[in-house]
Amino acid sequence: MKLIVFGSTGGTGRQIVQQALDAGHLVTAVARNPAALEIEHTNLEIVKGDVFQPATFDKAMKGQSAVLSAIGINSTKPTRVYSEGILNILKAMQKNGVQRIICVSASAVETSPELSFPVRMMTKLLQRILKNMYSDLLKMEQVVKKTNLDWTVVRPPRLTNGKLKGKYRFAVNEWLPHCTSISRADLAHFMLHHINDVNTYKSIIEVAY
Repeated sequence: MKLIVFGSTGGTGRQIVQQALDAGHLVTAVARNPAALEIEHTNLEIVKGDVFQPATFDKAMKGQSAVLSAIGINSTKPTRVYSEGILNILKAMQKNGVQRIICVSASAVETSPELSFPVRMMTKLLQRILKNMYSDLLKMEQVVKKTNLDWTVVRPPRLTNGKLKGKYRFAVNEWLPHCTSISRADLAHFMLHHINDVNTYKSIIEVAY
């Protein structure tokens, strides 16, 4: 497939790019700082782009099979990178006839009743600390839901730098019991292996070990 990856220089994005290349896909990685990706491959095209500036990646969207978004920001300050960024990505998709998108959100944007009491309390604490990030992630989800595209929102819990296992659990449009952690490598693995899974279209998914 021809895949375009946003947030390609982050922990999850880099995993998506590398695993996609290893699987033989043609990958376009959009990055504000291309040098930060540090991956070289004959099937990789790195495009200097910014989700706030759709003109920087509009041409790269043409002919893509799917979009994988792992955009993010390490800040507690107010942000629009998720909601406005995804809106610009969606507009470029619609303009270029690309139908499939999988984007990363976070399980803590809502408090799952399936979590133990201590974890629920920790989730509520996180929601206060990261209120700006989670607020914009929820806006992003609403923006995606309003489209007629084949979208999937993935809500991972705590992300680790653990190795790829290829084994995890997931729940489609329902709470996942004991959803507490997953590695960035396995999150990327899940996304890549469910691009063509119609059972995940127009769905919110929790994934964890």
